Amino acid sequence: MKIVVDDLSSPEIAAFLEEHVRQMRSLTPPESKHALDLDALRGPGITFWSVIDDDTPVGCGAIKELDAGHVELKSMRTAPTRKRSGIASLLLRHIITETGRAGFTRLSLETGSADFFLPARKLYEKFGFVPCEPFADYRPDPNSTFMTRPLRSAPEP
Repeated sequence: MKIVVDDLSSPEIAAFLEEHVRQMRSLTPPESKHALDLDALRGPGITFWSVIDDDTPVGCGAIKELDAGHVELKSMRTAPTRKRSGIASLLLRHIITETGRAGFTRLSLETGSADFFLPARKLYEKFGFVPCEPFADYRPDPNSTFMTRPLRSAPEP
């Protein structure tokens, strides 16, 4: 298994991300959907990583630069058949390390507040994320949970 910076050109990662966006749309009201589609993930200021196992994407995550010191975690996903296998922890540890090395000082995220997103919120808490106010262009939303953590320190677990 390897983690690679992905240019989002393969049909496999496109299908993996389409499934992610489709699932988020099925769980979240349109006004609360913040998942980026493939074109948006190819935009400036975004770095995208894929977790590849035997040439198959099994996880992904991205960062979106908000300013010189602050980035947002986007598009964290593990293949449904690989949930609870350590892929999300492996990837999140990698993203925290790489963003800290790149000189960013804060990593924030928005995730859902529904029960479906509880495992994600627990993972983020395990890695030192704490609740915060909406950041960037976000507004208060009962369907969203906002979290943040400082960077430059070693990732916890």
